[in-house]
Amino acid sequence: SLSVCLLVRYDSGPARHRARVGELKFQRSRGQSRVGVATTMSLVLPPAKRARVEEDEEVAGGEISTHVNRSSQLAAPTMLFSGHQAAVYTCKFDPTGQYMASGSHDKSIFLWKVYGEDDCNFNVLAGHKNVVLDLCWNRDGSKVISASADKSVGVWDVNVGRRTRTLSKHSGVVNSVGLGEGSLIVSGSDDCTAKVWDVRSRRVEQEFEAKYQITAACFSHDNELIFTAGIDNEIKAWDRRNESVVFVLEGHKDTITGMAVSPNGASLLTNSMDKSLIQWDVRPFVNESRFSKQFFGAQHNMEKNLLKCSWSADGEMVSAGSSDHVVHIWDVPTGEELYHLPGHAGSVNEVAFHPKEPVIASCGSDKQIYLGELNA
Repeated sequence: SLSVCLLVRYDSGPARHRARVGELKFQRSRGQSRVGVATTMSLVLPPAKRARVEEDEEVAGGEISTHVNRSSQLAAPTMLFSGHQAAVYTCKFDPTGQYMASGSHDKSIFLWKVYGEDDCNFNVLAGHKNVVLDLCWNRDGSKVISASADKSVGVWDVNVGRRTRTLSKHSGVVNSVGLGEGSLIVSGSDDCTAKVWDVRSRRVEQEFEAKYQITAACFSHDNELIFTAGIDNEIKAWDRRNESVVFVLEGHKDTITGMAVSPNGASLLTNSMDKSLIQWDVRPFVNESRFSKQFFGAQHNMEKNLLKCSWSADGEMVSAGSSDHVVHIWDVPTGEELYHLPGHAGSVNEVAFHPKEPVIASCGSDKQIYLGELNA
């Protein structure tokens, strides 16, 4: 094993969540996978400084006892998962929150245990011939679906650790994959199409053709619409029944890099290379403007990565990838930036919210994945 000490600063923005300068100790240990290693970090506050967190203090015998309140079951308030050999473009929690999957420029998908300190990386899914750009879990957490620059969509059995389906009807890079009802998924590609697949039969059930490359695609909450977005700066809502566009969302001024539907299905969140993160009203029968709100702070740079965006499980917070090496989290009702968390040494490509606890995961071009708990 290899022990390492690292100094990391978390410094929130204008909101109440000012956190700490702390010493992060982590130990490297080998998991079951044959490729890469897993790394965890536990937080040890430096004795000369006090953490700016909620604390309970008791004076007994002239000594001050400090207790840091915890808001999750993570092994430590902050954890580092390390092992990918190149930039990590996507990370997602499974529906239970017990596991996480990450996809990388190194063509691999890592599977991680969220809880516990040892053997966090329990499997590596290898088989893509190019970059893994996006992924999602199925409803019961038994499968991971991946989108790759090798022009394919992969379906992986988590329990046996191998690919069970290769969906290869796209003729260009597959940028995005999203989960629908039952065994349906949707993929968006540089071949200007979004395809709806039945992963059981490997068949393309529907195809929606745009004029330009599609960089993001997802289902509506009720699965009646397909949302697509791309380099034309527009979001199109396609009716699955007649395969026509029912409305178009306009407002971005550059390529849309990520898209996510809110948990209640009423809103759509989109991230763009014009540095705008916009919330749209996608309920049916909206007669006025569908523009709801813009969140400020996320950055894009000349790397032109497809930076994603996400909602918390309760729909009260949103986050987005950002090229400034910072994790940004906003409050949805007010638009206020709640958390401004440096730490990555490269672009933050995705931030994922835990489905059960106040925990986030962030992955970056620095090859690292951080897990951290938010204030309860």
